[in-house]
Amino acid sequence: MANFIERIWFEQHPAGLLLKPLLWPLSKVFGLISRHRRQQYQSGKKVAYRAPVPVVVVGNITAGGNGKTPVVVWLVEQLQAKGLKPGVVSRGYGAKAPYYPYPVNMEASTAEAGDEPVLIHRRTGAPVAVSPKRAEAVQLLLKQGVDVIITDDGLQHYALERDIEIVVIDGQRRFGNQQLIPMGPLRESCERLAEVDYLICNGGQAHSGEAQMQLQPSPLVNLKTGERKPVSELADVVAMAGIGHPPRFFNTLNVLGVTPVVCQPFADHQAFSEQELQHLAQQGQHLVMTEKDAVKCHAFAQPNWWYLPVDAELPQAEAEAIINRIIEVKEEYGSSSA
Repeated sequence: MANFIERIWFEQHPAGLLLKPLLWPLSKVFGLISRHRRQQYQSGKKVAYRAPVPVVVVGNITAGGNGKTPVVVWLVEQLQAKGLKPGVVSRGYGAKAPYYPYPVNMEASTAEAGDEPVLIHRRTGAPVAVSPKRAEAVQLLLKQGVDVIITDDGLQHYALERDIEIVVIDGQRRFGNQQLIPMGPLRESCERLAEVDYLICNGGQAHSGEAQMQLQPSPLVNLKTGERKPVSELADVVAMAGIGHPPRFFNTLNVLGVTPVVCQPFADHQAFSEQELQHLAQQGQHLVMTEKDAVKCHAFAQPNWWYLPVDAELPQAEAEAIINRIIEVKEEYGSSSA
């Protein structure tokens, strides 16, 4: 079903015309509700939470994965290198924690915290907290001494005030048919892009005003042993990806010189069973997955299971501009509290 909807949104599937009489009115209602909600916060009728430290939102205006998590990881690592202590808040999409706000630690499961929060914490070691009410997650992180908040997704979560907005754009699929949900993939109209601070284009060709980002793969990591190995050294590979746009991962493997014998896409945030993946892995010698998938599979991983880490890479000028702006905002907070 998800693939069918995406074909309507991004590939102009003929069914889109047939469903337009149903979907168009629903999109109009969605737009009215979302605009009204935002206007309530802008007018002060609803009160948004203002944190005592800078808040940086990494989000998008389309449904699905656009590459936000690699940008969050990049920001965290860049700020850590500058001596700052960033923390990350997330809704914890697709998970159910025993309580909220929920602090993510190395033992936290993806079922409790969500795929992205677990990945970010394990990758960076930064404090991470999840809650549907992001203000609660921020307040929990403040007790741990964080001095910058990065919110993974949440561009439309106007209950949390923000200082810097970064939108990540899928450079291949862009904005599809440019219609609002459910007729198209947009959470907000494309006019919203003119209001954000930075636009990052993930792959494809960046448009004017967008920073071109590439995802640079690292050597494979074995889920069982932690061994690292170039992907080109593996033969008879079965590839799987449970992310927003699985073909992006399969294309990456092709660029690296690997043609999988099987490419198995899964729904984003899908939970995996040990039996299901063992059966899949038996179709080749090695099972290769994304890092996001790997955080759900460590407990039952087999010796021939690997994941491919990727790092966001931005042009130096744009990268420095983003990091320097965050540092400037932090200094402004410091001077206002002095």
